[in-house]
Amino acid sequence: MQALRNFITEENRWQSMWNSNYPQLDLATSTGRANIAERLSDQLSPENLHCDGEISNAEAQRKYVRLERVALQLLKLDPTVTVEELY
Repeated sequence: MQALRNFITEENRWQSMWNSNYPQLDLATSTGRANIAERLSDQLSPENLHCDGEISNAEAQRKYVRLERVALQLLKLDPTVTVEELY
């Protein structure tokens, strides 16, 4: 669960810098978990995963492995959520 917690902390930190009105991600509610799944789906989309071609395939693979670990931890916690871009 550490990868999932780290992901939430990192995302909340970024959002607080860019948009203070954006709701903080949390695991406490089903809506919060669905928001995390949506954020993961966004980050796993090919254009975001590869930073629009700005990073190497190896770096994109490392990002995928990290995000996959987070997604699997979320799915273990709440099997009702869907991470669209997983697999």
